[in-house]
Amino acid sequence: MRAVLFDLDGTLTDTLTDISDAMNRALARNGLPQWDRDAYRYLVGNGARILARRAVRDRQDLMEAVLADYQAWYEVHNLDATRPYPGIPELLAALTARGIPCCVLSNKPDADTQRVVRHFFPDIPFAVIRGQLPGVPVKPDPAGALAIAEALGIAPGDFLYLGDTAVDMTCARAAGMVPAGALWGFRDEKELRESGARFLFASPAAMLKELFPPDASHV
Repeated sequence: MRAVLFDLDGTLTDTLTDISDAMNRALARNGLPQWDRDAYRYLVGNGARILARRAVRDRQDLMEAVLADYQAWYEVHNLDATRPYPGIPELLAALTARGIPCCVLSNKPDADTQRVVRHFFPDIPFAVIRGQLPGVPVKPDPAGALAIAEALGIAPGDFLYLGDTAVDMTCARAAGMVPAGALWGFRDEKELRESGARFLFASPAAMLKELFPPDASHV
């Protein structure tokens, strides 16, 4: 594999607290019940609009208001509690040192994606950082992943796609990339296996050791 495409939430960074705090605040402002933090592990994954649609339950009439409140707060507070997962900075540095292009594809709005990635990984020269863009379908549609492969001039089959949800595994398979599951993320091993993960990794170090040893040539 000649390049790695990373999901962001639940893969590179633990964003669950900032997302849950922002959405629960939006729900409360609109008189709606909140969710436990762990419930957001299954509410997230398909972008902010679907998150809001799920979060309001049967009050779809308030979805747009909740979404607006959520986005206004989250875009200012998306660095409050978010942190990289242990071993991720070291993984990215090692891949960079070995000449492996690193890319990010998230269903988070592009501005939020750019801010989070550049804040936590300022020394990593990502080849592409891409969030949700107007007119481009979100994952699991493969359009974003395929656009990244085309931009780099690398065949999709030469990409490892690392993510933590069925959305990511489905996107990877649809794009013709190699799907790999991050077991430290939001979802469990069963979901990743059933959605087609070819590899499962318990830690970033395990992925590096198995697929990108320092004495191997990848380019």
